[in-house]
Amino acid sequence: MNALCPGYVRTPLVEEQIADQAKSHGINEDEVVEKVMLKTIAIKKMIEPNEIAELVSYLCSQNASSVTGASWTIDCGWTAQ
Repeated sequence: MNALCPGYVRTPLVEEQIADQAKSHGINEDEVVEKVMLKTIAIKKMIEPNEIAELVSYLCSQNASSVTGASWTIDCGWTAQ
């Protein structure tokens, strides 16, 4: 068994959270992403769902048949801060 450890993934749930934070802080949604969510992340972008899907696809492939018990961090450098 392997584990995926993603950072912020651009999903409908995260989009709702961005909108809520914009209202709470009185700033626009782009500012929430840039100044709140991605402030301390090395690669200043949100993860797209297809990036997660590509990693899952690899882990389900024959090429990864020997990969077990691993945690796969895909967070644009958030944990490296």
